[in-house]
Amino acid sequence: MSQDFPPRIDNLYYLTEGGVETEVMYKWGYELPEFAMFPLLDNPEANAIIRDMYCRFFDAAAESGCGILVCGHDYRASPDWSSKLGYSADQLADFQRRGIQFLEDIRTEYADRVPHAYIAGGIGPRGDAYGTGDEITEAEAEDYHSVQLSTLAETSADMAIAATFTNIAEAIGIIRAARHIGIPIGMSFNLGPNGRLRSGPSLGEAIETVDSETGGAAAWFGTNCAHPLEFEPALAEPGPWREKLRYIRPNAAKMDKIALCSLGHLEDGDPVELGQQMGEVAKRFPRADILGGCCGTDERHLREVAKNVGNR
Repeated sequence: MSQDFPPRIDNLYYLTEGGVETEVMYKWGYELPEFAMFPLLDNPEANAIIRDMYCRFFDAAAESGCGILVCGHDYRASPDWSSKLGYSADQLADFQRRGIQFLEDIRTEYADRVPHAYIAGGIGPRGDAYGTGDEITEAEAEDYHSVQLSTLAETSADMAIAATFTNIAEAIGIIRAARHIGIPIGMSFNLGPNGRLRSGPSLGEAIETVDSETGGAAAWFGTNCAHPLEFEPALAEPGPWREKLRYIRPNAAKMDKIALCSLGHLEDGDPVELGQQMGEVAKRFPRADILGGCCGTDERHLREVAKNVGNR
């Protein structure tokens, strides 16, 4: 299993998708029970809207000369969350496969314009992404996340991305599961307002501990779902862990995440300012080559990010 994926290419950045769920909810008016987007695969009207959204992300990559690494519908496509929505294990696996095929169809359409395009299965934590996650052990996390990872490994997805994870034990468990199954995985931590994981450790401490306990099996580490002004303190910590930081997806606005999800409208901040802030981050972390946006961001923010980081 590659420990550095997608491939690093001189003078190339990879964009990610933007804040898909927030746009689906607040711009297009679709409810996402349990924050799950995968049930919308059964809604043709929603499918068309989401497809157009992803085409705009690919357009941003094509126009800027960037590659792209995208996740889709499956952040909540794991057993506990799908069970709350009344889906069986077989139905969940079918949703996963259809979600990856949804992205594969778009990748095929853009093959000539975005030749460096990669698809990832998105995996959220078993519990609340805004909690501490301390209730799960390493072994429980490995067993639990193996379900989603096993199905993902049967699709055309290139890798898995564990996003908004909040504690070390769950991160260790899912990376061990991915290593056993044989699929590359990137680990992205969610930081609280103090620039630390909500379970306590700093970003540097979390990365160094998880990397040590998993034998360096993760393709990379990153952070998502925080504004640059929020994760700045975490990035200031010195240490070799900085060499493993490759993936950064900021929120559009500096605002408490729980409040952000309760506004009832899209808070998109200032795309130009966000792009400039991410440009400064890229200068300080030249190995961070997978950059995009999280809550509140869309193709406007991605274009500004690409404009400010430039192609290396």
